[in-house]
Amino acid sequence: MARTKEFDPDAALQSALELFWERGYEATSMADLTGHLGIGRASLYATFGGKHELFIKALDRYRENTDAKLLAELSQPGAALPTVRAVVRRFADEAVLESRHRGCLITNTATELAARDPDAARRVRASWDTLETLTAGALARAQAQGELAPEKDPRAIARLLLTVMQGMRVIGKAGDDPQRITDAARLALSLLD
Repeated sequence: MARTKEFDPDAALQSALELFWERGYEATSMADLTGHLGIGRASLYATFGGKHELFIKALDRYRENTDAKLLAELSQPGAALPTVRAVVRRFADEAVLESRHRGCLITNTATELAARDPDAARRVRASWDTLETLTAGALARAQAQGELAPEKDPRAIARLLLTVMQGMRVIGKAGDDPQRITDAARLALSLLD
């Protein structure tokens, strides 16, 4: 007879996500995970696989949550340009606070693992592709509604904004001068005028 799980796998996954987000992949040991999740090593392996598989599942959960938020923000009806501006400003505000917080799990993964972990790199690229596509879509709507000049290239602007937003997050994690972040956001947003 199979044993029933004595823990909630969904809650354990969320707890693992929080731990990886706080510490990073390399700095989180299996002992940290079993202690934080309150489950045994055998249960962790049986439910999620190893540390890497659990991390990838946690990264997927994070992406689902952040992508859904971006979709809701950037595809709402009405004027699109103010929404794009608000998203860029939110990224800048979050980046300024990141020196005291854990930052963005996607950006953290890009800087820690993407160069040597194909699974992580695929998820980072997918997240950035989603942000770029949603931003380009909102900018195309803005252009169709007369909010953005017809000679502007929505896809190229979206790529630039993606690069600036991710760069702001990296600088924010380093706890560097917040003025760099606010200046970058302001200049990037000036392209929308």
